[in-house]
Amino acid sequence: MSDSERPVVPPTGLPATLAAIRARTPARILAGRAGTSYTTATQLDLRRDHAAALDAVHAELALESDFGREWVEQWRLFDVQTQARDKAEYLMRPDLGRRLDAAARSVVAANCPAGTDVQVVIGDGLSVAAVVRQVPLLLPLLDQGIRASGWTFGRPFAVRYCRVGVLNDVGDLLDPLVVVLLIGERPGLATAESLSAYLAYRPRKGHTDANRNLISNIHGRGIPVEDAARRIVSLVQTMRENQVSGVSVKEELPAGTTTGKLLTPTSAPAER
Repeated sequence: MSDSERPVVPPTGLPATLAAIRARTPARILAGRAGTSYTTATQLDLRRDHAAALDAVHAELALESDFGREWVEQWRLFDVQTQARDKAEYLMRPDLGRRLDAAARSVVAANCPAGTDVQVVIGDGLSVAAVVRQVPLLLPLLDQGIRASGWTFGRPFAVRYCRVGVLNDVGDLLDPLVVVLLIGERPGLATAESLSAYLAYRPRKGHTDANRNLISNIHGRGIPVEDAARRIVSLVQTMRENQVSGVSVKEELPAGTTTGKLLTPTSAPAER
C-alpha cells in the first residue's frame, strides 16, 4: 500500500475528541511517549517514513521501468537532462537543475512542436516516487481537459535532475502560451508521494517565482488528481485571458474542487 493510501489510524485508548483530531491528519500529534522517548510504534513509523523520503530523493527516474513501456509509448514520452551530471551534483547545485543541457535542447526542439497552447513537462524534482505515483493519473486528465477547451497540447517530455526554473528554458525554446511543470515535491515524513504543478505564461529567461503559479500537495490525502486537473485547466484559461501569470493572477477554484483534505501540509513544494 502506498503512503498516500495508508489510512490515518489513531492509537487506541485516546478520548473520543483526541482520537477524532488524530484521524484528521497524518501529522504526529498527541503521539504519546514512553518516559522521555517516543513509543516503539511511533519510532518505527518515523524510521519507515524517513527511509521512504530518502529513497524518493535519491531515486533515479527511468521511464519504462517506472511507468511501463505501453504507457510511455502511448504518450510518446521521452526524457532529457539538465546541466546537472548526476543526482549528487543535482542536490548540491540547484542552479544546474534550472537549465537544460545542450543535448536536451536539441532533442526537445526536434521532437516537440513550437507555439502550442499548453506544454506539459514532467520533472523528477525531489521525489521520483511522487512523479511515478501521480503523473500517470494526472496527465490523461490534463490532456482531456486541455483538448476539450479547444487548445493545442504539446508533446510531453520528462526532465531528469529538474528544478522549477527549467520552465524558463522550455519557454525560450518552444514558445508555448503556458508551460505546466509537474514535479516531485520535497518529501516529508507524512508522504513522499506529493506532486506540485507549476504554471507560467510564456516563461522566459530571468523569470522568477513571482511569474509562476503553484498547485501543491497533489496526492491521495491532499488534493486529488481530479481536482488538480480542473484547477490547472482553469488557471490556464485565466492566464490566456489575462496574458500573464504569477502574482497578478488570483486563482478562482472551479466548482466542486478542494484546496486539500488535510489540516496541515504533508510536504513542501519543490525546491527552486
